[in-house]
Amino acid sequence: MGSYIDANLTRDERIIQQASSSWESQWPLFLPGALLIGNGFSEAEGVNFKLFLGGLLICIAALRVLTTELALTNKRVIAKVGFIRRQTVELRLEKIESLMVNQGIFGRMLNYGSVSVTGTGGTKTPIPYISDPASFRMAVNEFLENPSQFD
Repeated sequence: MGSYIDANLTRDERIIQQASSSWESQWPLFLPGALLIGNGFSEAEGVNFKLFLGGLLICIAALRVLTTELALTNKRVIAKVGFIRRQTVELRLEKIESLMVNQGIFGRMLNYGSVSVTGTGGTKTPIPYISDPASFRMAVNEFLENPSQFD
């Protein structure tokens, strides 16, 4: 499976900063998935259902992480979330009004969160599960202030 961002770069466009998804952000699915799998091995009845459900939760978590992409290029911010049901955002840099970082208590402790890109016209798009979202926001702000330093 190739990268959506790499496949959709235009001529003379290059990646300045790429953000990755956080495995830690998926603890609400990993924890019950692991408990169900562990419990499924210890009980004789219902083993198949518990193993299946635990495996399903872990697969959903892995797909969330593996199918979320976010990047700043010298021309735009590009994001993709999802595998089968895919949502993409491609916002030209001159159309960006703000970037907002949302982190809950566990997001602060484990350093993950959502990055919301707001474009002109009020379009707000959250990109979830991003590792170190404040660093990505800082990179975008630095690039917008002085793009020549990244040449």
